[in-house]
Amino acid sequence: MKKIIFILTSFACTGTILAQDPTDAIRYSWTISSGTARQQAVGGAMASLGGDLSAAYVNPAGLGFYKTGDFVLSPGFNLWKNKATYNGRVEKDDRKYASFGTSGLVIGGGTEKDRKGRSSSSAFALAINRSANVGSNLLYRGVNNQSSYSHKFLEEINGVRDANAVANNYPFGTSLAFNTYWIDTVAGGSSGNYQFQTRAPFATGLIQENVVESRGGVTELALAFANATNDKWFWGFTLGVPFLHYDRTSTFTEADATTDATNKFDYAVYTQNLETKGSGINLKMGVIYKPVEYVRLGLAFHTPSFYRLNDQYSASVTTNTESYQGTMSQASSLLNNGVDGQFSYWMFTPYRLMASASYVLREIEDVRKQKGFLTADIEYVNYKASSYTTDPEGDNSQGTKDYLKSLNNAIDNAYKGAFNFRAGGELKFTTLMTRLGVAYYGNPYQDIAGEKGDRFQLSGGLGYRNKGIFIDLTYVHTMGKDVDFAYRLQNRPFSAASLKQTGGNVLLTVGFKI
Repeated sequence: MKKIIFILTSFACTGTILAQDPTDAIRYSWTISSGTARQQAVGGAMASLGGDLSAAYVNPAGLGFYKTGDFVLSPGFNLWKNKATYNGRVEKDDRKYASFGTSGLVIGGGTEKDRKGRSSSSAFALAINRSANVGSNLLYRGVNNQSSYSHKFLEEINGVRDANAVANNYPFGTSLAFNTYWIDTVAGGSSGNYQFQTRAPFATGLIQENVVESRGGVTELALAFANATNDKWFWGFTLGVPFLHYDRTSTFTEADATTDATNKFDYAVYTQNLETKGSGINLKMGVIYKPVEYVRLGLAFHTPSFYRLNDQYSASVTTNTESYQGTMSQASSLLNNGVDGQFSYWMFTPYRLMASASYVLREIEDVRKQKGFLTADIEYVNYKASSYTTDPEGDNSQGTKDYLKSLNNAIDNAYKGAFNFRAGGELKFTTLMTRLGVAYYGNPYQDIAGEKGDRFQLSGGLGYRNKGIFIDLTYVHTMGKDVDFAYRLQNRPFSAASLKQTGGNVLLTVGFKI
């Protein structure tokens, strides 16, 4: 455990790297389903159902049910609330933002027969989807008498004795803390043989606060193809091109919890800025089989998404040591030749495997006369398979390779595979439909330092279809548990903020036959 925690706490303070940690890997892979309003209303279960544009992102074989074409738009609106508990104190924050589900075009071809009398049809789709929203507003605060954020900096320079090295070689963390006297030399040392200490009086209590504001997500463009044989076997594949953009500003503050003006510490503020941008590629493939008319069985496999990403990051520290050195500030640009840090790298997300079954009430060729359906998916995601590697066109130094190897080892030890479950159904009344769904997303954490998390969804919606026009309206309510660590330490106790998250998503899909 100590080895893992050390890895987790030792990344971001060298001059050339590095802004990633294992949390970034889970951020882009532990995502909930997104799609059209119809798909979301039935819990996101689409791996065997088909007949919906969102099948391009779940099981592209489902596009093979199309005999005509659809044009689809899916705008949405989200409201998320965070309740964070840190050292016994509760804080709340929320975020509102517009979103969109699966939108695009699907074209189904006519049925043809070969010389053996087997019928065949094909469908093509071009779609876009907001596959992940990773923005949030997070606030938590509480009193800590066991450790200070500055202990993280001390652990990062463990064994270093040269004060000049500490002052200059860690421009995104430790050097800023040292140059503003958040950490300081121990009296009695000499040049090149110093020991270091924190000036924060943690034993008498520190009021700690962490504010994290993040924006962004993953938008994926999909080009899909599907084929149906004898209206019994369906297969398809999707070439996905995801675009990732993520911005985060985190501000950690700790202040003296006492009124002692003689302890030479009032407060310290550590601000970090990170922007991650890039694009990737993935492949989704699947099959659907109808053993009898009213039963559909589906299997789908999603390859890892391969991303080429670039990070741009900066940091600053402001410390008030009262009568000792007063208030001092320093930004990373001062120590990094006047520019922000830059790092290019490759990232691989986990693979996904899905199995599904659907029961269609009155499954007949004329879908207008179907009375509804029941459907369920089970999905396995191997979160520990996330990994990073060097960009051949970027920094390929041995230090970078060793860093990414340690990061991958930390991911392997911090996360695990988990199962997700989705189920739902629809009842159809001529031109009107009612839908209900449920989904559960399992815990991806190994629980090395108190990490536990899961997500549960309830959904419902209405649909209208008549004369080639369809309108679907859905509400999805999400409840989840997670944790956040402002910092982790190897040799001292540290605290996590336990998070309870609730979210409401209203999604409207409007489309027409073409």
